[in-house]
Amino acid sequence: MKTDTIFYSLFQEFPSFFFELIDRPPDEAAAYEFTSREIKQLAFRIDGLFLPTTEAPEKPFYLAEVQFQPDPDLYYRIFGELFLYLRQYKPVNPWRVVVIYPNRRIEHEQMLQFQELLTSQRVQRIYLDELPEAADRSLGVKIVKLVIEPVETAAEQARQSIAMARQQLSDPIVIRDLINLIETIIVYKLPQKSREEIAAMLNLSELRQTRFYQEVKQEGLEEGLEQGLEQGEWQAKLEAIRRMIAFGMNLETIAQLLDLSVEFVRQTIHKIQRESMSLPEQQIDSFIELLTQQRSLFSAAQLAELAQLIEPLSDESDVLSAAISSWVENYDSIQEAQAKLLEPLPPIAKASETAAVSPESSESQMGDRLNKQALKNAISL
Repeated sequence: MKTDTIFYSLFQEFPSFFFELIDRPPDEAAAYEFTSREIKQLAFRIDGLFLPTTEAPEKPFYLAEVQFQPDPDLYYRIFGELFLYLRQYKPVNPWRVVVIYPNRRIEHEQMLQFQELLTSQRVQRIYLDELPEAADRSLGVKIVKLVIEPVETAAEQARQSIAMARQQLSDPIVIRDLINLIETIIVYKLPQKSREEIAAMLNLSELRQTRFYQEVKQEGLEEGLEQGLEQGEWQAKLEAIRRMIAFGMNLETIAQLLDLSVEFVRQTIHKIQRESMSLPEQQIDSFIELLTQQRSLFSAAQLAELAQLIEPLSDESDVLSAAISSWVENYDSIQEAQAKLLEPLPPIAKASETAAVSPESSESQMGDRLNKQALKNAISL
């Protein structure tokens, strides 16, 4: 479960939830933007920043960190990034750090180096399982706690959150988006359930037939029309890539004709080819792509660990896929990179079936390429 992604989606769409969580008035969110900033010299970005949108030196800026796995280096990284940010941007606002944990067992305090910082009023550590019951009266806190809710009670808590949202919120578009986000959280918590089953568990099927929801849907369609016009050029280029593949054009030619980077075209073609694969084959193929194209994600120790993991396994794609999935869950950065590769391309209206997959990605060739030996070769590059 990609908990940091869910939290950042929550804060992006509903920034007031963050301020409710840190026990501040939710309307303070109107004076902030949730964003990221690049540290130029070191070529990395700091995510999870709440920056004031107006010239108000008394308002602090917040660096929010969500941590659901033990990390002994966490505070070294947070404070290292913070002070690099202060040096480069020299903000006029005072800083605050907020770290969100599911519980205290996950935390490595590192008091030897950071005691004065961690015990100062500038650092706030939140343990979701210790939030008082009274906090559940806050819609934002209730939805945030849904992420750590036990599977047995998650559906009931989600139904309560949806009912509370309909009572407390007036903007129908906001209500719709919040319901969709709650549904997404439950989908992640119950991966063995289909979306239809989860919709039934949350009574969403009945809700979506009500006059209220139909009116919300119409508003959403009108809102989406303008966005759709902006996406038209991308849709046309995607359809062109599909057809050019079918005609056997190479990467460089496609990129030049469509004014796109070769790397972007390569990734898009790989996504198109992946559409014809089974889920286990997609898992193996995307992992091989990470090993060959984003190798810096893997340390030497991780590669050695992978080699030992794969060696005794059979050549069955289901077996290999399950082993990869289990291993990847231990490494957030690799898991997120693979999830990005597996994001589906938007569907193309009336796209020809012959343009969907290149001649090089026939079923037999995919089966030959996505096997144990291919994995071993990618690991040992």
